[in-house]
Amino acid sequence: MSDPTFRVQQIDHVELFVPDQHEAAHWYRHVLGLEILPQHEHWASDGGPLMISSDEGSTMLALFVGEPRGMQPTAGFHRVAFRVDGPTFMQFIGRLSALQLTGEHGKQVSADDIADHEQAYSIYFCDPYGHRFEITTYEYDFVTQARRR
Repeated sequence: MSDPTFRVQQIDHVELFVPDQHEAAHWYRHVLGLEILPQHEHWASDGGPLMISSDEGSTMLALFVGEPRGMQPTAGFHRVAFRVDGPTFMQFIGRLSALQLTGEHGKQVSADDIADHEQAYSIYFCDPYGHRFEITTYEYDFVTQARRR
């Protein structure tokens, strides 16, 4: 059952695992012109991603500390995140039970699984083949108010 009114806006970020976030950010700056986004840099200090971009954050790479997967025979991206506005995020949340999406551990995803990143909200799920996806919004205040209703 598809909903023709639901559409993602764009890919928000792609997650990559690197041994050292700042060393990797330097390489991406040198090679691709990607800059660290100061407004999200605090996430990296708490074990989260170091966000880098060439367009002030419209499309980003999220550098997480971890074992790089790029040289493995089955290499692939960790997760693709799609950006939506606040109302569309809440619309997606409202469709979760009908969509019957599961997370990476096989548990059905529900509104209880919304991740509050303090500047953004995300919901994580997998496709039927195990590929990881995220729907994220930076309309934090809108979603905060909507969740209170």
